[in-house]
Amino acid sequence: MAAVVAAATAWGVVAARWTPRGPLTNAQALWSIGISVAVGLGAGWWSRSRWAMLAAPAAFVVALELTRIGVRGPSVDAPHLSPFGMVALLAGRGVHGVLSVLPLGLGAAYGAGLTRRGHRGSRIRRAGTAVLTTVLVAVTVAVSVPARTAPFPGPGGVAELALVDVGPYRLGMMIRGADVGAPVLLFIPGAPGGTEIGSTRQQLAALEQRFVVVTLDRRGGGSSYPALEPTDTVTLGGAVADTVAVTDYLRDRFHQDKIYLLGHSGGSIISVLAVQRHPGKYHAYIGTGQAVDLAASDRLFYQDILAWAGATGHDSLARRLTDQGAPPYADVYLYEPIMTYAPRVYDYDHGPNAKGATGFGLDVPEYTLLQKIHMMNGVLDTWSALYPDLQHVDLRRDAPLLEVPVYFVQGGHEMRGLATVFDQWYERLRAPRKHLDVFETAGHRAMFEQPDRFVAVMDRVLTGR
Repeated sequence: MAAVVAAATAWGVVAARWTPRGPLTNAQALWSIGISVAVGLGAGWWSRSRWAMLAAPAAFVVALELTRIGVRGPSVDAPHLSPFGMVALLAGRGVHGVLSVLPLGLGAAYGAGLTRRGHRGSRIRRAGTAVLTTVLVAVTVAVSVPARTAPFPGPGGVAELALVDVGPYRLGMMIRGADVGAPVLLFIPGAPGGTEIGSTRQQLAALEQRFVVVTLDRRGGGSSYPALEPTDTVTLGGAVADTVAVTDYLRDRFHQDKIYLLGHSGGSIISVLAVQRHPGKYHAYIGTGQAVDLAASDRLFYQDILAWAGATGHDSLARRLTDQGAPPYADVYLYEPIMTYAPRVYDYDHGPNAKGATGFGLDVPEYTLLQKIHMMNGVLDTWSALYPDLQHVDLRRDAPLLEVPVYFVQGGHEMRGLATVFDQWYERLRAPRKHLDVFETAGHRAMFEQPDRFVAVMDRVLTGR
């Protein structure tokens, strides 16, 4: 039994250093399942006891948790008793358990069974093992399905999911265009750890006839979630540097001196700073759901949600907001009321808009099963690492001048916390050309809510009007 504990402990230490947040890629998942089964088989065989089914997983979990104790983020921190906390627990430790602990225990069961030939065991035990084996096989098949994007029917196009080296890590992106020689449009998505590849594919496929559209998964989001470590290097400056590095990669690959840059929400702050620092690399900047000063916006959100809670009888929400005070907050869970209730406070008629008004379009083959499962944890973990740094930016102060043409697409129902501050910045902003389109019936996701109208705006951007 000492050998069992030693082997499982060693595997736990290796797993914690290799995949501190659990397996995040298909390859990591398959290797984790395979290694766990092998270690479990050995444990059961060496011990010749079914107690290995408990001892090996217990030793693995203890070693894993102790080894990764310095890793930070909701997916690995102590469980938090809130809706977001439960999601983090299930998608973090829960998925890790299915991909590592379950196969470890099953392997131990089969290993012990091999030493007890002729002893069939109870019918209930055999049925339980069979059921769990079936579950593990199904999970293995599901996590082995790769992400993919459909090719263009004719020659001359590009359609791929790429991983690009950016310093010590790799960032994922979707690159699609009917004509490889078309202008390049780089899209930087919004929330820290968020991903918009699915929304771009579902709502904005028409852009692929005009541009080579590159949708970036920022560090910590989607296919770039594995690049989150180490989290103490996740900074605003790093996000801007990532954007510039990807820009240079695209300029070199597609032989273009300049590209177009599109930023949404939180990604729009990063995009503005990239354009400000390297204007010679961009034809123009397009902002939508534009963020300007997140600290000021969050205070307005807080005020509006607190007033709404008091007016609508949500007394527990009002008490919670009053007790925790106004943002900024150091803990991501303190933002949970704002993230949860803002869509209700700023609700509007979505009828005139496309289905892109809400959601992130996860039902596309461009995502693996693990990327879908880890979407919320990507947001929570990256938010915890990056959002405090974003609190120090105010584009009214930091970016009064941009040396490229700028175009903005805003929703008429944009949340007050963003709209008020944007209006102040837009009035002061100086640029060679600036233009604002307001989609009257749209909200924060105007580009996805009314994609045809957004594509028409992008046509004008191409012609410089």
